[in-house]
Amino acid sequence: MSAPILTLDHIQFAYQDRVILHDISIQFQKGQVVAIMGGSGSGKTTILRIIAGLIKAAKGQLAWNGSSEIWHNDVALYAWRKEVGMLFQQGALLTDISVFENIAFPLRELTHLPESIIRDIVLMKLEAVGLRGAHQLMPSALSGGMARRVALARAIVMDPLLIMYDEPFAGLDPISMGVIANLIRRLNDALGATSLLVSHDVDESFAIADFVYFVSQGRIVAQGTPAQLRQSTHPYVQQFIEAKADGPVPFHYPSCDIQKDFSL
Repeated sequence: MSAPILTLDHIQFAYQDRVILHDISIQFQKGQVVAIMGGSGSGKTTILRIIAGLIKAAKGQLAWNGSSEIWHNDVALYAWRKEVGMLFQQGALLTDISVFENIAFPLRELTHLPESIIRDIVLMKLEAVGLRGAHQLMPSALSGGMARRVALARAIVMDPLLIMYDEPFAGLDPISMGVIANLIRRLNDALGATSLLVSHDVDESFAIADFVYFVSQGRIVAQGTPAQLRQSTHPYVQQFIEAKADGPVPFHYPSCDIQKDFSL
């Protein structure tokens, strides 16, 4: 196996006294779709924010192609972000401009391409997600699934080397979820990119991921291919995959003895 394109090495992060990530180490191989899975509040989105340079790890090191300079130099970080696409959980489309202008926005901000080239690129990206015919619509006219596809087209408009997805299946109907999952896999392979998928949707993530990390309470508790994790005997993995109400993640929030609350 070749050297990973992105590594997180013993990453720790806390908000004051509240520790969010404990000693997280993850590797991303070029060309793979890697899923980070876990319940709400487990630290998944915090990992994305650290990789993007929006927050800084308290301890540990990140490296892109073996170099950690990006996260210690603002100029290098801003330049590297041009190679990164991001699909936000709710799409984050600009509501007052059209679908076309939403996708053209990064090209106009970050390149000096003529309008004729920008137009061709935008329409090609929309064609890739099946929405070329919707380029004149406003975001308010889009369904949830369509809006997510437009956001995906915007995320890949710069042909990024790394694409990050924050809960891309949240709030979608089963058909839209399947469409988005298929697009994530297909676009990753077509671009030769590396994709980081943060999600708690098991079936969709397992269908497209090459490798999966399970995070619980800020720690990596299991890792492997989807096939390996389906066979895992780890209690947390079993509870998560089988959607059990109780297990390592308890159903009941810690409380005093029930007799004390209901005593007469």
